[in-house]
Amino acid sequence: MSDRPVFTYQTRLAPTPDQAAMLDAYAVLHGRAERSLFAVMRRGGAINDLKRDFLARFGITARQFNAIRVGLEGKIASIKERRPRSITEGAARIRKAEKVIARLETRAPGSNKLHQKKRRLADLRARQDSMQADHASNAVHLCFGSRRLFRAQFDLEANGYTDHAAWKADWQASRSNQFFVLGSGDESAGNQTCQAAVAEDGTLTLRLRLPNDLGSGHLEIPGVRFAYGQEAVIRAIESGRRISAVTKSGKPTVKRAGAAISYRFLRDEKGWRLFASVEAQPVPQTTNRHLGALGVDTNADHLAVSETDRFGNLISAWRIDLSTYGKTADQALARIGDAGKAIAQYAKTAGKPIVIEKLDFWKKKAELEATDPAQARMISSFACNKIIAGIKAACFRAGVEVIEANPAYTSVVGAVNHAQQKGISIHQGAAYAIARRGLGLSERPTVRTGIAPTRNGGHVTFALPARNRAKHVWSFWSSVRTRLKAAHGAHHRSGFSNGKPAPLAPETRSACSHRSLPAKSRHANRDQHCSPRCQNIYGLHPVCKVRNADGHEDKTARIYPACR
Repeated sequence: MSDRPVFTYQTRLAPTPDQAAMLDAYAVLHGRAERSLFAVMRRGGAINDLKRDFLARFGITARQFNAIRVGLEGKIASIKERRPRSITEGAARIRKAEKVIARLETRAPGSNKLHQKKRRLADLRARQDSMQADHASNAVHLCFGSRRLFRAQFDLEANGYTDHAAWKADWQASRSNQFFVLGSGDESAGNQTCQAAVAEDGTLTLRLRLPNDLGSGHLEIPGVRFAYGQEAVIRAIESGRRISAVTKSGKPTVKRAGAAISYRFLRDEKGWRLFASVEAQPVPQTTNRHLGALGVDTNADHLAVSETDRFGNLISAWRIDLSTYGKTADQALARIGDAGKAIAQYAKTAGKPIVIEKLDFWKKKAELEATDPAQARMISSFACNKIIAGIKAACFRAGVEVIEANPAYTSVVGAVNHAQQKGISIHQGAAYAIARRGLGLSERPTVRTGIAPTRNGGHVTFALPARNRAKHVWSFWSSVRTRLKAAHGAHHRSGFSNGKPAPLAPETRSACSHRSLPAKSRHANRDQHCSPRCQNIYGLHPVCKVRNADGHEDKTARIYPACR
């Protein structure tokens, strides 16, 4: 199987009432066949025997049966693949809930919050037991029409229904609101059941083969145009060709080869939508890692990007706002697509690859019991996998290489090694560390005393541990992370994090070795100062002045001392 990505493009159809009624009937038949196939597959049985029975029972072709089977097997495989991770997440949620309940029993016994937490813990345990039992027996439960809508019948008024008949109408419509048409590269126009032809005006005319129970014939829908991906779909349609081949018995034959196109018809509250999935064509790579790299740090509300040269020196750093909280699925995907396209276009222009992290936020999402509600909602809505997939898709289209790096300790390296020295944020420092890691550059500490910015514009300082060079450098950064957390905790408990940082004064600078840095990099952080503890302990060296050959002060070449 090809490892090239499959891109899906969508458009909204404008069928006539008769065409819409025929699509509705196709979806109802497809839904009944899918549910029946799932019930029979749970009881066991050979696929070939099921296929012969279903062809006669529902009056469908072998290709239409394969589309139903492939779609159903995909749903089952998705549940089975996801279930081990769900069990692990459930165990983490239970442990976190137990800790929260133990704390509340000490601080607020008999409170309503404690009661609600105990109820949630009971639900989590019941859900966990159910998943573990299904995993042990390899059982799969599917609720066609969505479990949320099924449960709405038990509280009709709260869910906006006047009676059970109104709910049942929505329930039946939801269970039969889509159908899938499977494509193949050896079929005409990439699909036997639904073939698209290019009209003179550039639009597409769909010719959908109907099941026998709906009348032997085809349904034609003209004037189809994709706002995005029209050219890609047309290239896939026109890619079909005939080639000479040899059968297994050695006889010469002629086969059709081309790009497969699979279609999905979906009905929503506005009407019918069409999704066309085609395999992406390869794009020549235009980037070279010998020129440097762009590091991308993915956060719940933005992307931090840092650019390096071929030596790993920082060139620029910036932020791209990308908050998906409170947005619909389409709005979130649109924002993710725009951000990925902007990063890919910049990387293509610079000729540099993009380095991203292999992120997985399931641990953080599983420990939201005691998190601030606003922060919990933001993390829960964080579409990390979709953001990574969006960046990869945009880079594939632009011919930009994507390097995946281990995210271990990149935030700590960025906070301690780069943020203060380069005058950038912690997240941009993490992006800089990611870019350097993708290029295979050194991650050894560059400072003697750790200085990390705080959210209110101040800084915390702490002593770095001694490095054991016999161990991997990540062992050192693990110890640094522990001390950094302690420093931030002490800074928060002291109350200094609630107000503005102290103004820049001579006594706020520490005695330290002079470090020659660009004025922009050091001067950019003049408004971010050391914590009051740092101010009371350390002093300040005066700023060194560099003069030109004519004796005048060169303000662009000042040397600022670094805090210790």
